[in-house]
Amino acid sequence: MKKNEVLDYIPKTSINLVGNLINEDNLIIKVVNVRKTKHGDFRRLKDGSNQITINHISNPYRFLITLIHELAHFKVSQNSKIMIRPHGNEWKHTFKLMMLPFLNNLIFPDNILSKLAKYLKNPSATTDSNVDLVISLSRYDVIKDSNIFLFDILNDELFQHNENRIFKKIGKLRKRYICEEIETRKKYLFSPVSRVKKINYEKSCS
Repeated sequence: MKKNEVLDYIPKTSINLVGNLINEDNLIIKVVNVRKTKHGDFRRLKDGSNQITINHISNPYRFLITLIHELAHFKVSQNSKIMIRPHGNEWKHTFKLMMLPFLNNLIFPDNILSKLAKYLKNPSATTDSNVDLVISLSRYDVIKDSNIFLFDILNDELFQHNENRIFKKIGKLRKRYICEEIETRKKYLFSPVSRVKKINYEKSCS
């Protein structure tokens, strides 16, 4: 895949801005199959080149945010000669500066723009940690997910996650929910915006 083909995945109004950012000789950008654990990834290869991989995301706004997120990693790696934290102050500062030109309603819808601006005050390692931003972005998914967000499940209700694993929602611990897997009785922490399938007790016991 040619690097400029990533421009097909972002809002058309952002193409010129992004084109200027990816015009680097030692940078490879690939769109890959969706991974459950991350939206994108940056790494420096053994031959000295740099590679960004981004999930094949149907949502152009999420794709754009992910791309700039990873480009910020690339920029920090170019400017730093020492080992630094992946999502430390250097990355936060660089990511915010790189996102500023995109923060307008010619690129993002207003309902995303307000949540994105708030998130960028102190960006975390993933946008999935910001519930309001995830909900706003989900409205523009081209391929709609038939599952629901975990925060829409009541305590003590059952849900299915990751194929056939069945859990019961127990309660909240800070920003995450404690859930118990029915088969093993082990407890896990889930993000409020985890996509799950609500099921009834009779189905889980059948």
